Amino acid sequence: MRLALATLLLTAAPLAVQAHPLEGEEGRAAGGLSQDPPGPGTRPLPKEQLLVPPAEAMRMVIVSDSAKHGDVWLWTQADGSSAARYSQSLRGWITETDAVARFDAAGLPAALTVRGVSPDGDAAETMSVGADGIARWQATADRGSAPLGGSFYIDNGAPRGLFDKALIAALTRAGAAGLPLLPTGRAYLDLTDVTATIPGPAGEKKLRLAQMRGFGMTPTSTWLDETGAAWGQIGWISFVPAGYEAAPKLLRPLQQGYQREALREITASFMAPANKAPVLFDNVMLFDADRGRFVAGQAVLVVGGKIARIGRAGSLATPAGGRTVDGRGKSLVPGLWDAHRHAGQERALIGNLATGITSYRSPGSSFEDAKRITEGRANGTVLGGEGWFQPIVDRKDPLAAQGATTVTSAVEAVEAVRKVKAAGLWGVKFYTSMDPAWIAPAAAEAKKLGLWVNGHVPARMRPLEAVRAGYNELTHINFVVMQLMPQSVVDKANTAARIEGPAKYAKDLDLNAPEARTMFAELKRSGTWVDPTLVVFESTLTSAGGVPQAPSAAYIDSVPPLVARGMRAGGHPLIENLTRDDYRKSFAKLVELVGRLHKAGVPIVAGTDGEGRELVREIELYEQGGLSKAAALQTATINVARMVGADKRTGSIAVGKEADLILVDGDVSRDLGALRRVVTVVSDGLVMDGDALRTAAGYSGRPK
Repeated sequence: MRLALATLLLTAAPLAVQAHPLEGEEGRAAGGLSQDPPGPGTRPLPKEQLLVPPAEAMRMVIVSDSAKHGDVWLWTQADGSSAARYSQSLRGWITETDAVARFDAAGLPAALTVRGVSPDGDAAETMSVGADGIARWQATADRGSAPLGGSFYIDNGAPRGLFDKALIAALTRAGAAGLPLLPTGRAYLDLTDVTATIPGPAGEKKLRLAQMRGFGMTPTSTWLDETGAAWGQIGWISFVPAGYEAAPKLLRPLQQGYQREALREITASFMAPANKAPVLFDNVMLFDADRGRFVAGQAVLVVGGKIARIGRAGSLATPAGGRTVDGRGKSLVPGLWDAHRHAGQERALIGNLATGITSYRSPGSSFEDAKRITEGRANGTVLGGEGWFQPIVDRKDPLAAQGATTVTSAVEAVEAVRKVKAAGLWGVKFYTSMDPAWIAPAAAEAKKLGLWVNGHVPARMRPLEAVRAGYNELTHINFVVMQLMPQSVVDKANTAARIEGPAKYAKDLDLNAPEARTMFAELKRSGTWVDPTLVVFESTLTSAGGVPQAPSAAYIDSVPPLVARGMRAGGHPLIENLTRDDYRKSFAKLVELVGRLHKAGVPIVAGTDGEGRELVREIELYEQGGLSKAAALQTATINVARMVGADKRTGSIAVGKEADLILVDGDVSRDLGALRRVVTVVSDGLVMDGDALRTAAGYSGRPK
């Protein structure tokens, strides 16, 4: 969920091109902003007080294959400043912002003011360059100052499109030397040979694919027009000029084809013959996931991608042509599983391996992405571990999940399930706008076809009703706690109420009350699994902005500067008279709820709904909730393997099983945080260096 809340809403464009504080604006009546705009930390300006776009404003649209999600209007004001108005509702997550920016003679941002609200709270941001040439900025994520020089300021959350043309122009001028950025970093623009001609309201449009480096973990794809100016960006959610809503389906295959070719060289570097040779891990602390125990002083021999032998330290010999890894002070653990890792872009999956994840469940991939990634792994062109895929099925509605197969009846829901089976996928995921009455017939068909059933619990439906209708699993802890929420929250669970209800009421719940005990007992009796994704809610509920969010804090110094800035974003806006401390108390209750579920015998699987690097924090939170270290680690190893039905061949370290393994620096039996310090990864018969994987994934070093 968190991945779909913030600037990562447009995965093809992880940079949020933003703006600066304007000095001497003439006020809203004259088409500008007030002279004293609200600063970060104040109550967001309501949308009724935001700028009104003029009739001649250029309109951009935010679309997915399932729906249109928002609009951005861009225009030039009478005084020469650039203005923007952004309006978006994505599954109930609201962005209503405006901004005004000025550019200096070199085309660099010299002033910016942003106002309004985003899913991360108050979007207020200012930046200005004084007579001394110093740029000073204040945003939710940070505040600071630095000489502007030839740098381009990257905003924290201005309306999309406001800076796009100026940024592309500056990157083009910078050439191979790259463009210095503020607050920090350097970016580059690489033109590709991929071109396309697409139809549009003014006739055919000739476009060219370009790659921007320096903004995200992997290069950002963007499309330029025939003049070399910014045109739009394509992803699972796309940003294109109005009238070109059909363009993503035409451009996405071309973009993905280029990305696959660019990935081949990276993948090939890890498939060298030396990485396929036998390896002996000697004198390690071994985690026995099957029995839930840690065993010191062990040796594990890997041959041909399988676990060949296990014995006491020093008892096994290295085969001819193999090598021995000294495991003193290190732990050998089954490759981690992320039970909630949305997969769509192949290169991003290298980040799985870089963080120790060798298997994952993707609850929401498109049919096309699932097919492409599965085939790429089979033919050796995609690295990222083994995935189990589920498309989303949702009711056709403005609040439908982006990328979902949308349906308008129970009959269509059943047909959508059959389509999932025909595509050879593992399961189906239902979503919050589904008509509750359609769940039972669709789930029955899924189970008849051998498909797994889980998802968000639809609005007006409580989790136990979803289980009775056929859910095998409840996804996200906020939907579990919905059983204990007021009906007014349940009825609007396809809006931000699914966050705000638990944020308001969870802190006061009594988990010993009869209703809670009844829920625990029924979930246990029905064999229902739970994928809590606590890290989503830790970021959403506890983060105040300006400091690293706990789930990603260990990586703050090893990711690109602008990614690190995004890690300092604030949490969900405060509602009513609640405080951030109230939200934190409610989050603590959600952590306790996971512990109570485990104690009641409800199986837990660890998922992040993020980038994978949050997984260790997820299992640390389970330990906080009362699970032992071993039980917490089982949720990210053998438990997920059992859930997907792969536990006979993977998920634990046992002779004859596939060698999905990670060697980490430290004693995991004492510190789960050691799981972040990945030294070696074994996956798909390859023995890979952790540092090399991190570099390929976009990290600049090891996490803390």
